[in-house]
Amino acid sequence: MENSFKKSVIKIALPVTLQSLLQSSFSVVDQMMIGQLGENSIAGIGLGGKFASIYTVVLAAVSSVAGILISQYMGKKEEESVSRSFFTSMVLSLGLAAVFLVMCMVFPEVIMGLYTKDEATRILAVKYIRILAVSFLPMAVNSMLTTMLRCMEIAVLPMCASIFALVLNTGLNYLLIFGKWGFPRMGVQGAAAASVAAQVVSFGIILVLFFAVFQKERHLFIRFSTSWDDNRQYIRILSPMLICEFLWSLGENVYTAVYGNIGTDACAAMTMTVPVQTIVIGALSGLAQASAILIGKSLGAGNFDKAYRESKKLMGYGLLGSVFLSLLLAVFSPFYVRFYQVEPAVQELTRNLLLVIAVIAPVKVQNMILGGGILRSGGKTEYTMWIDIIGTWGFGVPLGLLSAFVWNLPVTQVYLILSLEECVRLGISFVLFQKRVWMERL
Repeated sequence: MENSFKKSVIKIALPVTLQSLLQSSFSVVDQMMIGQLGENSIAGIGLGGKFASIYTVVLAAVSSVAGILISQYMGKKEEESVSRSFFTSMVLSLGLAAVFLVMCMVFPEVIMGLYTKDEATRILAVKYIRILAVSFLPMAVNSMLTTMLRCMEIAVLPMCASIFALVLNTGLNYLLIFGKWGFPRMGVQGAAAASVAAQVVSFGIILVLFFAVFQKERHLFIRFSTSWDDNRQYIRILSPMLICEFLWSLGENVYTAVYGNIGTDACAAMTMTVPVQTIVIGALSGLAQASAILIGKSLGAGNFDKAYRESKKLMGYGLLGSVFLSLLLAVFSPFYVRFYQVEPAVQELTRNLLLVIAVIAPVKVQNMILGGGILRSGGKTEYTMWIDIIGTWGFGVPLGLLSAFVWNLPVTQVYLILSLEECVRLGISFVLFQKRVWMERL
């Protein structure tokens, strides 16, 4: 039984982790390419990408709900409910993509004006987000198809599609940002165009792979839910997650606005840390995905004690991995910053921020596995909604605003202080975990 659990964890977690690591690694390369254009370009892409992250986290919420329902229904062997959950989530994802696409096309100047007073940075951010928004529709389809494949424990297929798309994205970045091999020199617009092309290609590959699987798994027929009871349950689980992810992302955008208003150097330094943060968190993101799916299946089958035991094992794996990665980050951070063609002061800021990230990373990983995977697997998403609201809006945002604009602290100390929200979030999550109030069979 123990070996079977480990095999299932590896079957889901390893492809997701490899996919995240590859994506993060290519992001580092992309960031270094943009880094050759100077602080304003780095900050512009950082701000445009931060608003786009609101869409990606809301989309992730829909995918997470789909994963919760699909995994539990698979555990209960209710195939018709599996297909209804999938199709309902797909329709909702496409609707969200359309809303954010219109916002980025029609109101980009207004949106980016909220992030920075620096006109040059704002202009670059507007150019970036207008093009990047085109990727939202294929991203929505990719997300849902990937969720279904992972619940079927075929996570290796979306990983392969992602690898191809990432290689394409990096190659196009080189050609379009710098104007190589006869291509126009597009700067930040080239980075956005490369991302769009990669998403479209990934969409095509995953769609073909999904229907290849569909031919073998005929029970996965597509049916939209017409039952009010089904839709009510879907809304009950989704609503807290949408509120939670939207408010969390909004809080992250407030943090970005804080950094942007501290100064362009501070904003550029924070943007330079993003790929590294993504690598550290992405290296263990597979455990969070495995937690949601495997614990959900155990709960769906009514094996509550088994779900609790497996949850503790997954949290232990995450703690060991995150401590190891934090040590590596602390050792290699001085070498990372030297790749950027920025002022020495920006390099020093980035190095100090990376040390803070190394300290807080184990707590972030535990929150990702516990709050983002385990506690949600039972469908009681209102718990994680309140945890995130208390952490972000009760502690993080007020502390960030106070430390930046009242106490006038440098960006490194601002980031450290607002990151204390992670500790608050973990404390509440652990109490709920021990009480087992999150366990529910849908």
